[in-house]
Amino acid sequence: MKKRLLIIVVFMFILLVTGCGKEKREEWIDISDRLNNEQETIVDDTKEEKIEKNDYVSYNGSLRLDGVNLVNQYGEKIQLKGVSSHGLQWFNYLVTDENIKTLKNWGSNVFRLAMYTKEGGYVDNKNIYNDLIKDIDMVISNDMYVIVDWHILSDNNPNMNKEEAKKFFDEITSKYKNTPNVIYEICNEPNGGTNWNDVKSYADEIVPIIRKNSNNLIIVGTPNWSQDVDSVIGNKVNDNNTMYALHFYSGTHKEWLRDKAKRALDNGIPIFISEFGVSSADGNGGVYLDEADKWIEFADKYNLSYVNWSLADKNETSALLKENNRVINDNTLSESGIYIKGILSK
Repeated sequence: MKKRLLIIVVFMFILLVTGCGKEKREEWIDISDRLNNEQETIVDDTKEEKIEKNDYVSYNGSLRLDGVNLVNQYGEKIQLKGVSSHGLQWFNYLVTDENIKTLKNWGSNVFRLAMYTKEGGYVDNKNIYNDLIKDIDMVISNDMYVIVDWHILSDNNPNMNKEEAKKFFDEITSKYKNTPNVIYEICNEPNGGTNWNDVKSYADEIVPIIRKNSNNLIIVGTPNWSQDVDSVIGNKVNDNNTMYALHFYSGTHKEWLRDKAKRALDNGIPIFISEFGVSSADGNGGVYLDEADKWIEFADKYNLSYVNWSLADKNETSALLKENNRVINDNTLSESGIYIKGILSK
């Protein structure tokens, strides 16, 4: 029986090899080729598109902390550099796609949206929220990071409008929960005698609301107009993706403030320079470029991200534009603007 079966198999094989089975053999070969091609197509379709390394969100993705260093989704150090708007209630007309693209072409990978809480800001006028959303989406469309800045100033202590902040951050983080571009700055410049315990008690309530919806980076302001970063030592917010704001203006803040920043860094406090200018602290005087150079050198040495104040065309030194100009170009830049273009472009 086995011998007969072997003879049949050999006979069929001879038929296939000879002309008698040529058409069938070609059909089988054609089917095999098609299957192989389809398999190759399936493999190609499952390959992830490789993003070329760049300074923007498309490559870096969600940001997190590694010690005091800001790192991207691959654990590589990243430094954010950019410009802040002035108050959206006054200067939102300058936050245009054309201007954002120009800043990006300079080298910016972040833009900060200063949404004042008082002084005609969000607490007084909820319609500003619509402008904020439009601006956030515009920055996102340019593959940049965007800082949503709860810009306290005349309200001094963030606890003054804490209930408004709770509702706002719950709403905004729900909307952008899966968006790696967005960074939340929960109180701009605590001042007027507000101490770190006051700020931390506020952060201890706001941070969990954000974390309910998002693991994105958070920045917390520090006392004395975000100068006292060293007051956080030994008493950080209980969150592993929160940084602490340091603000400087080169005409006012010199080596003594860099010493405070260095002390904070040495004690494990991650710092984000979410606002700086080359004027005095009141936005005027100067420009003080020699001291500004020292600050930028310090920031680069310690991989500190920094954001310049501000995209405005008002009559003050810190404004990026000359008065009564709406488009960023070489002819409209103030002295401050020329300097900022230079450091962002290097």
